[in-house]
Amino acid sequence: MKKGFFIILALFILIQFIKIEKNESKNEMNSISTVMEIPVEANSIIKTSCLDCHSNSTNYPWYNKIAPASWFLANHVNDGKEHLNFSEWTTYNKDQKQHIIKNLKGVLNERQMPLKTYVLVHKELGLSENQYQILYDWVNTIKVE
Repeated sequence: MKKGFFIILALFILIQFIKIEKNESKNEMNSISTVMEIPVEANSIIKTSCLDCHSNSTNYPWYNKIAPASWFLANHVNDGKEHLNFSEWTTYNKDQKQHIIKNLKGVLNERQMPLKTYVLVHKELGLSENQYQILYDWVNTIKVE
């Protein structure tokens, strides 16, 4: 029993040396805000509840320094950025933008974001019905050129 505990403890300590690449770029040259005005209320919701996973700049919680939680977070952020990266909006072509907008409408209608696992840990970042409506209304005003 003791031997198993020490093996697990040693493995836990060893995995702490496996570092992940952080998502902390401050370059906003391609950001959505460079090409469109985002209403103040929508922008506030996006900053609070979306950008950690859907931009190039994540504000990491304290537990990001502990593996394997850091691995889970890195995977979660990378997956979120694959679907939508507000920091890279201007790099998307017209078809990609239209696809993203269509998906955003569906995600907002179905209340799929933020993810339940994210809200479980960060209850204060869950969205109210009013906030979903604000985002949905904003998404419906986006014109793709």
